[in-house]
Amino acid sequence: MTDQLTEHVTTQVTTSVDAKKRSTLKYLSKGLLCGALINQAPYVFARQKTKLRILGTHVTLQEELRLRAMQDLGIELEFEAKGSAAVLQKASMQPKSFDLYEQWSNSINVLWSSGAIQPIDKRRLLYWDEINNLTKTGKISPEAKIGAGDAPYKLLHVQADGSLGSTHTEKLSFLPYVHNVDSFGYNTRVIPKGIPFETESWGWLLDKKYQGKVAIVNAPTIGIFDLALAAQAQGLMTFVDIGNMSKAEVDQLFNILGEYKKSGHFSGFWSSVPESVRYMRNERVVIESMFSPAVAALNGENVPVTYAAPKEGYRGWHGVMCLSSATQGKQKDAAYEYMNWWLSGWPGAFIARQGYYISNPERSKSHLSVEEWEYWYDGKPASRDLRGTDGKISVHKGEVRTGGSYVNRFNNVAVWNTVMPTYEYSLQKWYEFISS
Repeated sequence: MTDQLTEHVTTQVTTSVDAKKRSTLKYLSKGLLCGALINQAPYVFARQKTKLRILGTHVTLQEELRLRAMQDLGIELEFEAKGSAAVLQKASMQPKSFDLYEQWSNSINVLWSSGAIQPIDKRRLLYWDEINNLTKTGKISPEAKIGAGDAPYKLLHVQADGSLGSTHTEKLSFLPYVHNVDSFGYNTRVIPKGIPFETESWGWLLDKKYQGKVAIVNAPTIGIFDLALAAQAQGLMTFVDIGNMSKAEVDQLFNILGEYKKSGHFSGFWSSVPESVRYMRNERVVIESMFSPAVAALNGENVPVTYAAPKEGYRGWHGVMCLSSATQGKQKDAAYEYMNWWLSGWPGAFIARQGYYISNPERSKSHLSVEEWEYWYDGKPASRDLRGTDGKISVHKGEVRTGGSYVNRFNNVAVWNTVMPTYEYSLQKWYEFISS
């Protein structure tokens, strides 16, 4: 906010010499005072930038994005990045500690039911009409599998009764922006490279020949599905609805996993992308749950990690940007500016170079080279070496993205990150499992 200093000097002019002297001295005195204040202009006139506090994970809370957004928007951004479970807990319990929340759609039910977030006015989103059908209808193409669990479109709109649903309204629970499909990464120096959608399988995570060299993401609403898909792929159990497990199914799953843990099958449970990179780089593991930026970072370091396209289908996730229920006034206005900035083109191109998609990709296309667009979105072989967000070569000429094109990958979602009705129970079982 700009502070303005206005000084009104009124000088009474008389024909008296003494009066003129007094008037002149008064004028000079006020002029000196005004000059002294002007000399302190950085303190008096400084425009105080609006500050936004963003709570989220390392996936999107990256320094280059922070610096570019501050430059483009003229605001101050404070990023607080933690593991997914930690940020969800903090956000749901302390809405006054953040202005915007960035994570995944599986956090929406928890945040909404706790009153931690407020509706987003769709009319204030400049690029809403450009957002594609993946979020709006659940299908990127007519042939797509919607996938089990909480497909994001089911949670997007605030309904008339205050619940969340798929009927379109003017109020949203989140801004749809970054998204991707996840699986696992494996080191091809140790594990022979498989065939996407044919031989690569979630079951590899529970293959006993990799005992002691397996890591899983330590996120109860994510890791549980990686392991459920693995158990089912190994024929160890089946689920009526893997996106909505019963208590009996949760018990059966963790009994199986408990035996694996006792035998030393798991090397660790990582809580952040940098930690997962260290696990693979240091050869602590040869296969693990992974996010795309970790794979790109390792490939940039010449660690040959392949991101699997499992024959059972991917675990899908959709980034959500949520507005704290406590955010009002100029912070709220700045929050809308920041949300619109994310869909303005450059940010979508930036995150494409780490393997992520944006909800209105056509706007980002002009910020990517033809070769980058063809590799990341069209699934074509790289016609030259491509660099990641860190400036290192992460894709070598001739390589094809595992899983193929954007459409092909999102045609094959087995399950979405989900908070199930048995969430509290599965949460308890998860922490018992990792601490046992």
